[in-house]
Parts: sequence; C-alpha cells; structure tokens
Amino acid sequence: MKKKTLSRATPFDFISYGVIAIIISLISLNLIDNNYFGLIALAIWAILPIILDYASMKSKSIYNIVHGKERVLIKNGKIMEDNLSKEKITGQEFLQQLRSKKAFNLADVEFAIMETNGDINVSLKADKKPITSHDLGKKVGSKAEPQTVILDGNILNEGLTNAGLNHGWLTTQLEIKGVCLENVFLGQVDSSGDLYVDLFDDMIQVPKTEIKEMLYASLQKTQADLMSFSLDTDNKDAKEMYLNDAKKLEQILIKLEPHLLR
Repeated sequence: MKKKTLSRATPFDFISYGVIAIIISLISLNLIDNNYFGLIALAIWAILPIILDYASMKSKSIYNIVHGKERVLIKNGKIMEDNLSKEKITGQEFLQQLRSKKAFNLADVEFAIMETNGDINVSLKADKKPITSHDLGKKVGSKAEPQTVILDGNILNEGLTNAGLNHGWLTTQLEIKGVCLENVFLGQVDSSGDLYVDLFDDMIQVPKTEIKEMLYASLQKTQADLMSFSLDTDNKDAKEMYLNDAKKLEQILIKLEPHLLR
C-alpha cells in the first residue's frame, strides 16, 4: 500500500484498516469457526485498497469516488461560504488553517483550496507574495542534497563519497575551524562545498569561514585595479589591454556571483 500517514488516509483507507484489524483480531482469538473464510476475507480487504489505488491512477472518475474531489474555499479573494458549509468547517477553524499556512491576513489571500486529504493550500495575491531571486532578475546557483559526513564524532565515508570529497579535505576543514573530530556531533556539507558542524560542547563558538566571500572580494578588487590602471596609463595599447581584461573579469564575476554569494 502507498506510504502515507493515517491522518492523510481517505475514508475508504481508514475503513479498510479497521476491517483488516478486526479480522486479524477475530482470527487470533479463534472467534471465527472457519479460518479459511477468515483468511479469504483478510486477503480481499488487503488487496482491495491496492486494486482501487491502481484503478484511481487510470481513471479520474474512480479517483473522485475513492478519494473525493477538491473544493475551492476562497476564489478571487472571496470566501465561498457554501463550500465551507459542505466541508463542515467553521469560520474559526478556517482561519486557524490559514494561519498554519502563514496567511494571517485574509485580505492577502487570492485563492484557497481544500485537497482530498483535508489539507488547505493557499495562494497569496501577487503583491503579497515573497520576492524571489527570479523577480529581481538575479541568478542563483542550483542546490543539491546536503551530505552528512560526521555523526557522533565518527566520519561517514558514504557521505564523503557522495559529495566527492575525502578524509584529507575534511581534516583540513576541521583544522580551519579549529575543532577536533571527537567534539563534532554533526557535520554536513552543502551543495556549494561548505562544511557546517554542530559540536557536543554548545559553549564553543565555531567561527564562520568566508573563503568564498573573500575570493569574490579579491576578484572585485582585481577588476577595480585593472580599471584604475587603464585610467592612469597614457599608453594606448596598455590602456586597451587593461580595459579588455577588466571587462572579461567583470563577466566572470557575474557568472560566479550565484555560487560565491548565496
């Protein structure tokens, strides 16, 4: 059966779980005279949800019968009171659900829908949505799954291998941070290659390394120096060379910014 918590189970799933539990209890306590009949009933109720789940994947109609249909609760900023009544949701419960989705002001909500599992998903109005890097026209480097490389003071080779790193790199990073392996409770490497460590001794403050920021600042200074050299020199060829190199370095900085400053 599909991986889902009991709170996300459909009414049919809940009934199936209950019937299966009852049949198993009756068989265990020998309250069913014919055990073969009990096993057949158990098999049917165990297989039926799997069959219906498969049929739901193939047919929208069967899916709606088994799982129900979504219901719109807010449309164009207007609460659909009739739909709230159909779902038997009070106004106070509805506001509580909205607050759980970080929508504290009803006037900010453009659209809200109740999913078949009972969750309410909210879409804020365009001018109330958080600004993203896409809105600002800024490029951000992609992120991969962080890898745990230290746990309870022990190095996890699998995490290092997945991150493409080795023991030598990890030892160097710990030396830079000034911590020893035995004092590290948890160590993770993010997609940009930065190591985060949490120590057993919470009184020790781990200094934050800013190698990438320093590298970006050095490149910026070099680019500024090239522009300054081009202004100071009277040699036409040297001036053109400095300007071309400054422009090339500026393009490199634009490409590196999402990876070094994030």
